[in-house]
Amino acid sequence: MQKTKELLSYCDSVYKTTRRKTRTVQCGDVPIGSEHPIALQTMTTAMTTDIQGSIDQVMRCADAGAQLVRLTVQGQREADACSKIKEGLLKKGYTTPLVADIHFAPKIALQVADAFDKIRINPGNFADGRKSFEEITYENPEDYKAELDYIEEVFTPLVLKCKELGRAMRIGTNHGSLSARTLSYYGDTPAGMVESAFEFARICRKHDYHNFLFSMKASNPKVMVQAYRLLAAEMYDLGWDYPMHLGVTEAGEGEDGRMKSAIGIGSLLQDGLGDTIRVSLTEDPWFELEPCTKLRDIAMNQKDKIWTPVPTWKETTRNFMSFSQRQGQLPLQHESDPIDIRNVLHRDGSVISAVSLEDLASPDKLYYNLGCKTAVGMPFKDLATSDSILLQQSPAMDASKERTALRRLQEVGVGVLCPAQELQARPIPNAIAVYDLKQMPSKGAKLPDGAIRYALTVRGDESDEELAKLKSSEAVMLLLRVPDEVSRVHASRRVFNFLKENSIDTPVIHHIVFGADKSRDYVVLLTGSEVGCSLVDGNGDGVLMQAPLPLDFLRLSSFGLLQGCRMRNTKTEYVSCPSCGRTLFDLQTVTDQISKATGHLPGVTIAVMGCIVNGPGEMADADFGYVGGAPGKIDLYVGKELVRKAIPSEKACDELIELIKENGRWVEPSKNEEEAVTA
Repeated sequence: MQKTKELLSYCDSVYKTTRRKTRTVQCGDVPIGSEHPIALQTMTTAMTTDIQGSIDQVMRCADAGAQLVRLTVQGQREADACSKIKEGLLKKGYTTPLVADIHFAPKIALQVADAFDKIRINPGNFADGRKSFEEITYENPEDYKAELDYIEEVFTPLVLKCKELGRAMRIGTNHGSLSARTLSYYGDTPAGMVESAFEFARICRKHDYHNFLFSMKASNPKVMVQAYRLLAAEMYDLGWDYPMHLGVTEAGEGEDGRMKSAIGIGSLLQDGLGDTIRVSLTEDPWFELEPCTKLRDIAMNQKDKIWTPVPTWKETTRNFMSFSQRQGQLPLQHESDPIDIRNVLHRDGSVISAVSLEDLASPDKLYYNLGCKTAVGMPFKDLATSDSILLQQSPAMDASKERTALRRLQEVGVGVLCPAQELQARPIPNAIAVYDLKQMPSKGAKLPDGAIRYALTVRGDESDEELAKLKSSEAVMLLLRVPDEVSRVHASRRVFNFLKENSIDTPVIHHIVFGADKSRDYVVLLTGSEVGCSLVDGNGDGVLMQAPLPLDFLRLSSFGLLQGCRMRNTKTEYVSCPSCGRTLFDLQTVTDQISKATGHLPGVTIAVMGCIVNGPGEMADADFGYVGGAPGKIDLYVGKELVRKAIPSEKACDELIELIKENGRWVEPSKNEEEAVTA
């Protein structure tokens, strides 16, 4: 996309959550836009030709809170079933708008517009068909223009029909299925995603049809956020006001799927972007509605809550068009240090775990929950071991078991942080004393007995004079703990803006604290939204999640956040689609089988996709792909390259393992990992 001027903004305000103003798009009896609550949606997994099964799923989804339900419509048989599904639902008293998911089939889209309330088209393959998966180089602008003329010829009848019938449309770009034409000019980029959608939007506008919205989906939350921000910025520049549907495609299942979705969807909602959302999970569709609802409620709370204001400031350092990781300076080793202080933080993003005296009283359990391997009762750091721990209380001086556990953790490089006043009362050798910024020790001041470094807690709502103290700080890290009454996203932006303006490279750990009444899902979704919003901008060096929940859950969720923000990989990454009527195998069962067989391969990314409709590009981040090619047959990919075709499904998992081995990415699971899988 050629820019004639700099894009200045992607949201109404970077200082508070303000909903981006949009027109209203009417989808059946559900209005979508900034004047209305964020609409929730999901997608059926039943074959669309299974009319009763589809009706049953739509009703169950509607009962769970879905305001729109999408069904795949890939061919004539599915299109013929659509009117019967709609009729059956109306007879049951369900008026839930139905959305047809269209790929490769312009004629089918025309037919189903008679029955359904909204048509979702994929710009990457609506007119280009299967050749969008091919590599094509356009030699001159005339060839490119000819392709655009063909798109207009094929797409215009659907535009006119939707306009005539009052149907809505979603122009839904997928990162993985950009057309060959778009890839040849823009590459696999957010700019290409936006331009791909705009080609179709211009045709809609040419015919004075405006009942449409956009989406920019990707399986990588960071790419997804970049694409939506660019889309919004381009629309501000053009004076367009179309709503946006938000979603992270192929997010996966369980807490990982929820965390990825929260990072992507939640980050955008924090900036007031998004008018309808779907959390795409490899689970039954009605299970998507609870996290969907919670993300909406988190966003509404952010918008409606009266926050304690932070001091006036102006953002000067964050460029939403250019994402780069802020690199905090890791602790430096001094000759006089009795322990190696360099390992208390990790260069790719740190996880700090809050540990209680009760945890310390059971050392073996503590080591396990912190992710340590053990040998003869001694802990050792592993790939996903907490880098440091935070104690709120120092153990009694005669608590030998607890103090031995601390010493053993320190000996293997786990840092121990504790409030300075606690260390003054009950010193811990080689600890890091934690001070509030207001009590920051002056240069050369004596620390509590035994302490060898200090850290500072920052709120984000301090006065400019108080923040200025950071210029002379010798802290090894800042713990950014924003009070509940202050907006975490916007206070964090202020802190990072100050640090960058003043060239302060102290590492910053996002410290987020939850009360006793918060569920696991809520903790994951809020952390993904409010901390992920900073991390996708490259602002932050780690996370400390503190809640009355199991220690190992909080640790693994912390690592999941860092991995979802593309900072630190500690486990196998799965790009797993949520299943739909196109799916050619039981996704939930197969995904579980593959994860059990390959879950011990950190740094390896595996795509598990029910079909290839979203394109090989959706596996752009994946090292290996397991893709439904035909009923009972699986295709295997290395990157985007198809290397094994039509493997019987019962042999495909073993073939995938062999492929991983052939490419030198396989390691045998350790005994601990084998026990974890079978537990």
